[in-house]
Amino acid sequence: MEMIEKVLFTWSGGKDSALALYELQSRHDHELVSLLTTLTEEYDRISMHGIRSILLEQQANSLDIPIEKIYISKNSSNEGYEAKMREVLQKHLTAGVSSVVFGDIFLEDVRKYREENLSKIGMKAIFPIWKRDTTELAHRFIDLGFKAVITCVDSNVWLLIEGSNLLPISYLPCPKNHTPMLLMLGINLQRGAVATRKWIRLKATRSKSKSRTRNATAFLF
Repeated sequence: MEMIEKVLFTWSGGKDSALALYELQSRHDHELVSLLTTLTEEYDRISMHGIRSILLEQQANSLDIPIEKIYISKNSSNEGYEAKMREVLQKHLTAGVSSVVFGDIFLEDVRKYREENLSKIGMKAIFPIWKRDTTELAHRFIDLGFKAVITCVDSNVWLLIEGSNLLPISYLPCPKNHTPMLLMLGINLQRGAVATRKWIRLKATRSKSKSRTRNATAFLF
């Protein structure tokens, strides 16, 4: 009898996570142990998308999947983040979890970063929607009945939004420059105050190459 692989799912709360989770569960060949999400301690929000933790919990309840939160400081370095992540992953590795699932579609350097960090502790990465056509994914998202709202935008990028800053997924093209969205999952939302944050510029060092500066933290998810 073939053993089912135990996995963690890195949940950002957004549309790509939703599609990757759907694809993973459609295969019926993995046991999903828990969602795994990084939150910024001072804001009590998901570090990637700025979603409040209470909404994260409602998503997990709607999915009926346990969730494990990893809290980091707003001034956390990559080293500090990686140390916390490594501690959590090693705990799950000891419990029989062998892989971590991600909702990435593009960015080879991010994939390489994830794979290299996981390999250091003897785990693997799984990418259910890697290199899938984004137009096809957008239509699939709609056809499956998912709904999402924009939660975070780059103030240097102009978006045409009619009436408010909540834009239906059906009006949004799927560019390579990711626009964070909150997956609604039947949750009733009320618009809150708009908050602004500055991106932290970090140097991401790759093997056999020089350091380079990126406008994003090099988080696992």
